[in-house]
Amino acid sequence: MRVLTVLTLVLFATPTLAEILVPARTIRAKEIISAQDLVPKSADVPGAVSHLDEVIGQEARVALYPGRPIRFSDIGPPAIVDRNDIVPLIFTYGSLTITAEGRAMGRGATGEIIRVMNLSSRSTITGRIRPDGSIEVH
Repeated sequence: MRVLTVLTLVLFATPTLAEILVPARTIRAKEIISAQDLVPKSADVPGAVSHLDEVIGQEARVALYPGRPIRFSDIGPPAIVDRNDIVPLIFTYGSLTITAEGRAMGRGATGEIIRVMNLSSRSTITGRIRPDGSIEVH
């Protein structure tokens, strides 16, 4: 019984190394990540990206440095709306649809909520970015 307990402690107390992905070069914020930008590394880092399909085509939200682990909060889908872009604003209620032009006050990807200034009224509103780059006003 004592041998089993010691063996269990040894097996579970030993940290295991897993393959994670780290940048091969410095990747600046807003850059799209490709397979050539990444190399595998053996390390035990909770929350680090470990599969290529989780990071390829994603945008760096912050600067990523060579050899350092990439966390999921460091990357995200590519932004399709940039700050100061002129974007169509769309408000829909039942069969009623109202459109206007707006200026994006931030940048974001499909599905994210950003602030937009209505160019007609100069009021600031929030809306969700659609896949076509228009903003769905709530």
